[in-house]
Amino acid sequence: MAKIRSFLVLISLACFLTLSICDDDENHYGGNTGNLFPSFYSRSCPKAEEIVRSVVAQAVARETRMAASLMRLHFHDCFVQGCDGSLLLDSSGSIVTEKSSNPNSRSARGFEVVDQIKAALENECPGIVSCADALTLAARDSSVLTGGPSWMVPLGRRDSTSASLSGSNNNIPAPNNTFNTILSRFNRQGLDVTDMVALSGSHTIGFSRCTSFRQRLYNQSGNGAPDTTLEQSYAANLRQRCPRSGGDQNLSELDINSAGRFDNSYFKNLIENMGLLNSDEVLFSSNEESRELVKEYAEDQEEFFEQFAESMIKMGNISPLTGSSGEIRKNCRKINS
Repeated sequence: MAKIRSFLVLISLACFLTLSICDDDENHYGGNTGNLFPSFYSRSCPKAEEIVRSVVAQAVARETRMAASLMRLHFHDCFVQGCDGSLLLDSSGSIVTEKSSNPNSRSARGFEVVDQIKAALENECPGIVSCADALTLAARDSSVLTGGPSWMVPLGRRDSTSASLSGSNNNIPAPNNTFNTILSRFNRQGLDVTDMVALSGSHTIGFSRCTSFRQRLYNQSGNGAPDTTLEQSYAANLRQRCPRSGGDQNLSELDINSAGRFDNSYFKNLIENMGLLNSDEVLFSSNEESRELVKEYAEDQEEFFEQFAESMIKMGNISPLTGSSGEIRKNCRKINS
């Protein structure tokens, strides 16, 4: 299975590089990706990837958690209007920032690192590299810097001149959503159950706030009882960090065994009923297809890494703005005009 996926990823990358030999790009990647390819900046800004990698490396060296934060920004950007950098916009004029949505308020972070990346890119090649591409590259580098897989990032996205607060509230899966709700939100973006399970594996790094998992500890079904799928000693440990009231911003590791290392222990935790969020544990407890995928990735880290890379490429190509659409922002927080 892993060898087959390796072959498919190589073929997919060949499609991006040649742009014309594959007829099923649109179906396989969930959108028109004909104008995106890894060498997009090879002449206009040849040091672009090196610059992004350098800034991200410095940020992760200062705080390992930043890798997870940057990957989350990319995910939350792509699920709203596509991967267009709309999440990076501050409120201004007619724009109401997505940063104030329920999934992002008081939790989305890493914007200052994106600012640093953009400033470095503008210094090297003004007006060339989009914020959307910078964020997509930063997500890939965050994986690599924490021990995860690498992949060639198709590039050429342009930046949106609008944001969607309602889209952010309605499209991004929530920690306490049911399996079917989460899957429907992935399907809406052209992503399937395999993508959902693989991409959820990014929770092998990073932390989550008490407010995102308190319900599981005290009132999972509205009857004042905890979630029965949560391992008891693990739940007791979580209650020490997350009381019934207060401490909303207290953090717990998404992966209790290796929150700073990108590996497959996240899936092993799910099998042991030690997934932190409800949206994590339902991958194992609520659906046979996703349960089998969890088992596969728990047994074979290489298979997980290869599928994660493929799914990240697929997610990164949700409704990109290309050609004359959008713009190349000089400042990721505001439109040029």
